[in-house]
Amino acid sequence: MQEMSVVSLILNASLVVQLVMAGLVLTSVLSWALIFNKVSVLRGARREAESFEQKFWSGADLTRLYEDAARQSERGSMETIFHAGFAEFLKLRGRPGAELSDIMDGSRRAMRAAAQRELDELESHNAFLATVGSVSPYVGLFGTVWGIMHAFIGLGNAGQATLATVAPGIAEALIATAIGLFAAIPAVIAYNRFATDVDRLATRYDTYMEEFSNILQRLATR
Repeated sequence: MQEMSVVSLILNASLVVQLVMAGLVLTSVLSWALIFNKVSVLRGARREAESFEQKFWSGADLTRLYEDAARQSERGSMETIFHAGFAEFLKLRGRPGAELSDIMDGSRRAMRAAAQRELDELESHNAFLATVGSVSPYVGLFGTVWGIMHAFIGLGNAGQATLATVAPGIAEALIATAIGLFAAIPAVIAYNRFATDVDRLATRYDTYMEEFSNILQRLATR
């Protein structure tokens, strides 16, 4: 019996199975690149939120915080929410005859719009991971079915059914399923983790917006 190895099985696989394997490997590489980038982005968002909250609740002057944020070309998510809410608050409060309810509603809307944009950015490409996690096993299964079908067609043409003739074709087909699972499992785990992290940040932003709204309401009634 000819010695089999994973590399030889891949090289000797049918063209369709090889294309399936290549596509799954490429998808897995893209998923891992996205996972590493996403880990860095979410870790940075958490650090930024902690840093800004410490600065915000340390008794810093809101006007100075706003001016510092306005001078920055790139702001963190929570600082962006603060900047949007305080800018709208200053604009509405400066209008003659502006009512407190209008000022507060406008400030809250500005903050929620800014928070939603930041969350959309944090959630970007999560759909790709979800798609990889759900589709890759089926793509690998398609490669397996095709490979087994190809093996049995070759076996039928040969006219002699032995384990030595069947095993290579079935083995190369099963590799496609293994690669599909290799691509899917990390994508599913990462997607669930990132979704949880984004939900926690969303809750943190909501809590901050409510607390900041109370501060703005006290300022508006002075």
